[in-house]
Amino acid sequence: MSGAHAKEINPIKETIKLYAKQLRTPAFIGFENVVRQLSPGDGYDKFLCETMKLEVSQRQIAGQKRRIKKAGFPVMKTLDEFKYERLEHISDSYIWELASCDYIKSRQNIVMIGTPGSGKTHLSIGLGMKACYAGFNVKFYSAINLANELAEAIQFHRLSKLEKNLAKIELLIIDELSYLTFNRHQSEMLFQVISERSERGSVILTTNLEFSRWTELFENEIMVAALIDRVTFRSHVLNMNVKDSYRLEQTLGKETYERRPAN
Repeated sequence: MSGAHAKEINPIKETIKLYAKQLRTPAFIGFENVVRQLSPGDGYDKFLCETMKLEVSQRQIAGQKRRIKKAGFPVMKTLDEFKYERLEHISDSYIWELASCDYIKSRQNIVMIGTPGSGKTHLSIGLGMKACYAGFNVKFYSAINLANELAEAIQFHRLSKLEKNLAKIELLIIDELSYLTFNRHQSEMLFQVISERSERGSVILTTNLEFSRWTELFENEIMVAALIDRVTFRSHVLNMNVKDSYRLEQTLGKETYERRPAN
């Protein structure tokens, strides 16, 4: 290869890239992009500050993506996408107040009670996403999946490890505490998980059943009373009852569109 076409290797630049990899500061690898954005009068301190700011920004974005992935959301839903006009008993300003994540800092809970298709799962995921962006560790479960995972952990002698992992979660979302009746063993394990989080970590719980009907889910009425007491202590209880299901509206709207005769 002739000298005219050979790419000149700058030892200093290559060394900087090597150090950046060793120090795990990838923003420093692209230091030349920072240099191009500086003004002629900017000094080394400005360059260093801008490069470090870029590194912090990239780490924050990477951390957010990592926390969202670990949360295990079934789908990605944001609060911006939610149709707040459907809420009949809650203002959108109240939801956005919760989105500040102050309830997590105060180790408070959120309980969403309402009819099917009212948007409980959407809101719980949206609030969970906000928590991930704010730097909190989040984990999403459907109630039955959490009960099954606890049962498997006991069967394979991993309960202690699972309990330690759950204890590190700052926001635990338990969705659809509604459809299935839990046997005594499952209800005891769910009770244990929720009760251990009391004043230690936050829970978002969604259900179709008002508190007086939770005896339909759990066999032990005394445990139900204790569970409700722990869940509602220092909690935000949201009335999510609506007249029409959002999913039904979407389905009917789609069918109406599909059946509309062509002009």
